[in-house]
Amino acid sequence: MTDTNLVERRCLPCEGGVDALDRTTSEVLLGQLKGWSLSEDNTTITRAFKFRNFHEVMEFVNALAWVAHREDHHPDMLVTYSQVDVTYTTHAIGGLSDNDFICAAKIDALLD
Repeated sequence: MTDTNLVERRCLPCEGGVDALDRTTSEVLLGQLKGWSLSEDNTTITRAFKFRNFHEVMEFVNALAWVAHREDHHPDMLVTYSQVDVTYTTHAIGGLSDNDFICAAKIDALLD
């Protein structure tokens, strides 16, 4: 982990073989995000994004997909008429990595 602003960082490939972040580190990184929640077991971060209509939802989902593709790190999403629930975890390590927080920060930046 570096002191650089999360939104300015790039995801690094993670194929396993490294430890997931500990809870203290996750909480520090969570402090740089807007409205995200850390799971009790420290394996996921989640945020619900609310919109006025389905058109806005799909605009957001498409922008999020572009970020995910660019960073090669993809969230789980639940898409409804006026809300998108986004969950990040790093499946290869069974927990959170810097990549999850980097992507979450980039998603936050889409709405700034």
